[in-house]
Order: sequence, then structure tokens, then C-alpha cells
Amino acid sequence: MQKSMSCLFAGLGASIGLVAGFANTADAQTPEASWPNRNIKLIVPFQPGSSSDAVGRVVGQKLGERLGQSIVIENRVGASGNLGTEGIARSEPDGYTIGLANTSTHAVAPSLSATLRYDPIKDFTMISMLGDSPFAIIVFPGMAAKSLKDLLDTARAKPKSMNYASAGPASMSHLAGALLEKTTNVELVHVPYRGTGQSVMDLISGRIEIVFATLPPSLQLIQEGKVRALAVTGPRRSETMPDVPTVAESGYPGFDATLWQAFVAPAGLPPAIAKRLTEATVAVIKDEATRKLLLAQGVEPEPSTPEQLGKRIVDDIEKWRVVIRGANISVPQQ
Repeated sequence: MQKSMSCLFAGLGASIGLVAGFANTADAQTPEASWPNRNIKLIVPFQPGSSSDAVGRVVGQKLGERLGQSIVIENRVGASGNLGTEGIARSEPDGYTIGLANTSTHAVAPSLSATLRYDPIKDFTMISMLGDSPFAIIVFPGMAAKSLKDLLDTARAKPKSMNYASAGPASMSHLAGALLEKTTNVELVHVPYRGTGQSVMDLISGRIEIVFATLPPSLQLIQEGKVRALAVTGPRRSETMPDVPTVAESGYPGFDATLWQAFVAPAGLPPAIAKRLTEATVAVIKDEATRKLLLAQGVEPEPSTPEQLGKRIVDDIEKWRVVIRGANISVPQQ
């Protein structure tokens, strides 16, 4: 009898071990465990060659190398970035489609579009912030103002006597100018351009007085003294122009007007995949080689947790809604 019982327990043990083995094999074969085993698509809602596209390509390539799979860029352009962003939200949440989000698509669009077809929070899994792109407030070199305070004192004394250029109506540089007006109680005249290049040329020739400029096309001109940088619009000094103070340092604490970039995925992404994506993205942004590439694009590297990214979006939606409504800013009709 004792021998029979011993054989029975031995048999049960073998059966339990076999079942556990099958369970472990099944777990190892789940999509989460085998991810990624093919290329990952990165939807960039902006045209090739744009600043957002450049950031997506830099980080995407490094992220692919870290994950052991290629990151394939898909530029899905239209509706000021809203079309591609909707595409990200409507994709299968399996880890094989991620997307580039920025201030325009996730913080500004909710206040500019009455027919937005995605929720900037509920329709996405937050991955990580990539970085911030501040603007430089540059002026005509013949202008007497040697500091932002000098400029604002002059503008305040003669309302609407100075004009400032942006990259276009409802662009982030336009909103940065509107926020500066609101924060400092000055009245300027907004002159929209198509991009930064032509506006900077007009600044040098004296046709316009102030430009909210992106850093890459203006940095060399600043260094050569062809234009004068009075401040940067980010929360801290730019690593590429450490001698130029921030607007906050110039007497307006808390001022922050930047174009941030981030990675997101469709809502419902399995937590294990989301965790791996966040960890890999943060590691890429912290890598010195990536940092140098981003700084060359005018981006201050700033990785984050998913929670920090979500909070940034919520805070920025409210912040820019107040600015947009106060300045009566709208998207021009096509």
C-alpha cells in the first residue's frame, strides 16, 4: 500500500510539473513576452523635413537599435497634425504602432478645433517626453533695446508700435508671442510668415522688429551678431545659448512657451509593452549621442514618466486655452 501511495504522489507531482511547464510555455508565447518580433511603425503627423519629423527620426532610429527591430517612419500629414494623430489613436494597441505627439497635437488642437476626432488623454497610452524646443526672441540689430526689459518698456510706452513675426497663424511661435503680450501687459502687432527663414531675413533688413525664432536657423546669425537674442522662451537657459537669459529670468517668473515632443501609443497598450517602451525611450534620450543630435535640432532633451507626460498635457491644454481665447486666435480657413 505504501508503495502504491508513493507511486500515486510521484505521478501527481509529474502531472503538476507537466501542467506548470505547459503554462510557462504558454506565457512565453504571449504577444507581450515575444514583443517586438517585427518592425514597429512610428506615425509622425507632420511632413518630412519638419522639426518634429527630424526628432522622430533621431529618436526612432536609436530606439529601434535598442529594441532590436527597425522603427519605420510613416508621415501621415493633414489638418495641422490632427489627421496623423487620429491615426495613432485608432491603431491596434499591440506595440507595433507608436506615434509622435507634440504641444500642437495634444495641448493646442483641443482649443482650435471644434471637430477634433480624438481625446488627447483618453485615446492614448503615454510613453515618454522626448524634449522641449524653446524659441529665441530676436530683434533687429539696429534696435536700441539691449535686454527684454528694454524692449518691453518701449513697447508698453507705445502700444502696437512694434511688430513680431511668427511661423504662421496659430503656430507655437504665434502662441508664444500672445503669451508674452498677456504676461507682460504689452500690445504688439502679429505678422504671420510661413516658417522662420524669411522672417529672419526681413528682421536683418529692418522690415520687422521682433521674431520668435526656432534655434537651428537663427543660432549662427545670433553668434555672428546679425541679429540680437534678448531671451529664450523655455523654463531654463538653452544649452546651445547659455549666455542668453530666459523670459522668466528677465522678470516674468514661470513663463514657459515651448514646443515639446513626446512618444505615445494607442490606448489599451498592454502594460508590459508600455513599460518596455518607456524604459527604452528614456534610456535613448539619456544617451549622450542622442542628446547631441537633439541639441543640434534645437531640442532640449527631457525624458519623463508616462504620468509626467499626462500631467504636462492636461496642464498645457488649460494654459493654451486661456491664451487662445484671450487673444482670439483661430486656425485660418484653407
